[in-house]
Amino acid sequence: QLQLEESGGGVVQPGGSLRLSCAASGFSSGDYAIGWFRQAPGKEREGFSCISRSGRNTYYADSMKGRFTISRDNAKNTVYLQMNNLKPEDTGLYYCAATRMIYSVTAYNHCLRSNDYASWGQGTQVTVAS
Repeated sequence: QLQLEESGGGVVQPGGSLRLSCAASGFSSGDYAIGWFRQAPGKEREGFSCISRSGRNTYYADSMKGRFTISRDNAKNTVYLQMNNLKPEDTGLYYCAATRMIYSVTAYNHCLRSNDYASWGQGTQVTVAS
């Protein structure tokens, strides 16, 4: 059974950092691309970052570029999201999800399509407040 579990959320002040983890079990995470999604209060869930099976290709939404870094360790079946310079608007419930889709390097933004993802974690809360 495919399972994903997020961890590392918490409360942090603006400008602070958090590192989220997405641990996979029941399958080899190296067989899946992994996406990170966020649902802010009162808003729909949206994708903002993803990483290919090998880790060679990554994608970030514009608002995260330069602040967030996605990485993976397939030996540990874990994907990480390092979040720096956090802002209050980063507050939300963060989910990781897995897809077998393979995206073209020239159109890697397609990896943010939530309908492509069949397996989801339960989410971890991130709150950025002073």
